[in-house]
Amino acid sequence: MTTKSAAAAARATVHGYPRQGRDRELKKAIEGYWKGRVTADALRSTAAELRRTNWKQLAEGGVHEVPTGDFSYYDHVLDTTVMVGAIPARHREAVAADALDGYFAMARGTQDVAPLEMTKWFDTNYHYLVPELGPDTVFTADSAKQVAELEEALALGLTARPVLVGPVTYLLLAKPAPGVAADFDPLTLLDRLLPVYAEVLADLRAAGAAWVQLDEPALVQDRTPADLNAAARAYRDLGALTDRPKLLVASYFDRLGDALPVLAKAPVEGLALDFTGPAAANLDGLAAVGGLPGKRLVAGVVDGRNIWVNDLEKSLAVLGTLLGLADRVDVSASCSLLHVPLDAAAEKDVDPQILRWLSFAKQKTTEITALAKGLARGTDAIAGELAANRAALASRANSPITRNPAVRARTEAVTDTDARRSQPYAERAAAQRAHLGLPLLPTTTIGSFPQTDELRTARADLRAGRIDTAGYEERIQAEIREVVSYQEKTGVDVLVHGEPERNDMVQYFAERLDGYLATRHGWVQSYGTRYVRPPVLAGDISRPEPMTVRWTSYAQSLTAKPVKGMLTGPVTMLAWSFVRDDQPLGETARQVALALRDEVGDLEAAGTSVIQVDEPALRETLPLRAADRPAYLAWATESFRLATSGVRPDTQVHTHMCYAEFGDIVRAIDDLDADVISLEAARSHMQVARELAAHGYPREAGPGVWDIHSPRVPSAEEAAALLRTGLEAIPAERLWVNPDCGLKTRAWPETRASLENLVAAARTVREELSGA
Repeated sequence: MTTKSAAAAARATVHGYPRQGRDRELKKAIEGYWKGRVTADALRSTAAELRRTNWKQLAEGGVHEVPTGDFSYYDHVLDTTVMVGAIPARHREAVAADALDGYFAMARGTQDVAPLEMTKWFDTNYHYLVPELGPDTVFTADSAKQVAELEEALALGLTARPVLVGPVTYLLLAKPAPGVAADFDPLTLLDRLLPVYAEVLADLRAAGAAWVQLDEPALVQDRTPADLNAAARAYRDLGALTDRPKLLVASYFDRLGDALPVLAKAPVEGLALDFTGPAAANLDGLAAVGGLPGKRLVAGVVDGRNIWVNDLEKSLAVLGTLLGLADRVDVSASCSLLHVPLDAAAEKDVDPQILRWLSFAKQKTTEITALAKGLARGTDAIAGELAANRAALASRANSPITRNPAVRARTEAVTDTDARRSQPYAERAAAQRAHLGLPLLPTTTIGSFPQTDELRTARADLRAGRIDTAGYEERIQAEIREVVSYQEKTGVDVLVHGEPERNDMVQYFAERLDGYLATRHGWVQSYGTRYVRPPVLAGDISRPEPMTVRWTSYAQSLTAKPVKGMLTGPVTMLAWSFVRDDQPLGETARQVALALRDEVGDLEAAGTSVIQVDEPALRETLPLRAADRPAYLAWATESFRLATSGVRPDTQVHTHMCYAEFGDIVRAIDDLDADVISLEAARSHMQVARELAAHGYPREAGPGVWDIHSPRVPSAEEAAALLRTGLEAIPAERLWVNPDCGLKTRAWPETRASLENLVAAARTVREELSGA
């Protein structure tokens, strides 16, 4: 192998691409199908057109090998569950009757059947459907989707590479099915699963696949020797197959560590590695194992998760080093571009100076193709691109937008005392109980109520000038009155104003904080048809004026019951934004925390006795490697306390988290020192309550009894049963009753029915406790 030949072979590719379409056509088609307004054939036609558009855009942009199989109606892990035939028993009848409806039933549930559990995809805000497996699971191959999408791409004359979730990661992401012993290890099913993958690989080869990518991101986490042995065995067996395409094993999000030599030695034809952020350590790791002689390396040197322009010269230097470590080096993003918006050029309202700093999926493919061209032909071939890139990087580094001396002076003056409540929890709890006078098992909601079409129309009308500010605010007041009145009639104990004025729990605040900027078209999939527009954190953060006090105070004026003030916490404000990469995250979190501290103080001064600061991303942002976690948790928990510790002892501070593996961060939850925490628990059958009890968590908690990410209405008996399970772990005097998450995505009919059942369940269990 020579450097020249390796460089000449350089090609551009990507692991995956945004699915939704420029105007979220997929979301609209799927939700139309659910409502009966769009036929199945029309939905499939829309999906096929979106795939063709994506592939053509990639090919026309210079991508030499397009991915297939990454497109999904809901979630690619759920697609893998279908591919390997691991349909839960409760969904088999629905899937057999209608594959598409059965697929959505697994994702969303029905009135009679619960959906699969949902949680975060590693340390991203993308959610996947958790496979449910047990010792009796029988796998069967169904390669129809993967084969059909490959054939679509090949019919367009494109070079295509199917992308599948790898067998080891699939099993490591799975959980024991309901009724299966909690200590069952899904990885014991590997030998049963591999023949199914072998059949799928053979089908793809027969359909024309030269390469197939198998994603194994679970291997970048801390893995046991048994896990690594399983990975070695899996790729030994798959590599030994004679009827298969060439195999490209991919990892991303972090360094492979001990798994790198395992994959380097495996009898596969290529590896795709991430070389951004903490995964930059893969460069030294690759050198330590002697490189990949005779193999293909797909080098992820463009950050697939953030939106800042790539430093092309720095990436070329990394690529140049890699040339000596593999037989062929191709250029890619670090991971699927699913995690970034589609096209920065659509952002007509962004300051042109800032716009040149931004790189969405379409721009990232341009960066990838430029790097591949520069690697293959030399830097002279991309001299223009390099000059423009240097100018963009210099513009950002030297811009006054990124630095505010007053903000930096305030953060430097913070002391340890600023991040501590004035009294210990036991004393605060007594003061709060006396002040609030709440019943046993108090009921509340997480914050948002349904965002109706009328509310969205009112916001659009305000933006378009069809109504004035006074007309818009009148509409918001009317919605708050309705929400408060409904909660009072239903018997909820701690009310919320419903957040009708908020477009998103992060974007709303970002639009009111200096240092952030919002996009108009920067949609990113969170789960299913739920898309968010993460704001861009471009500079130092400060709060020019109160953000929530007016509407919270208005709601409180309508009732004698306590109304919660609702804020989004500093870690979540970072995690669900595209955060700046030119300073430590902890420093940015402290800036956001101080801005929120000002808001908390203003809410309290206005008479708000209960203030909730949501941190659903605390677990999501947890580093994938244990060695990196203490430093993260130190600044993450400190930033929450800094935001909330300036209040009186009788002001009750709540926080909320959802859809994550909470057992990993129970100690950190304790360190937040919130008075009450509400958590997702319905789909996981109160697992978090047991985890809190095992830790000895001393404060109040509300493990959710209503799965709000499903349209089904839980009965009062079902909610009461979950409450009784919660009481086995959490004493009644510390147990709250609430849904899993906010109600923004739900419709009013199911919200009314479910909330009334929740309140009835609390009343029933209170009576049981009082009669005991």
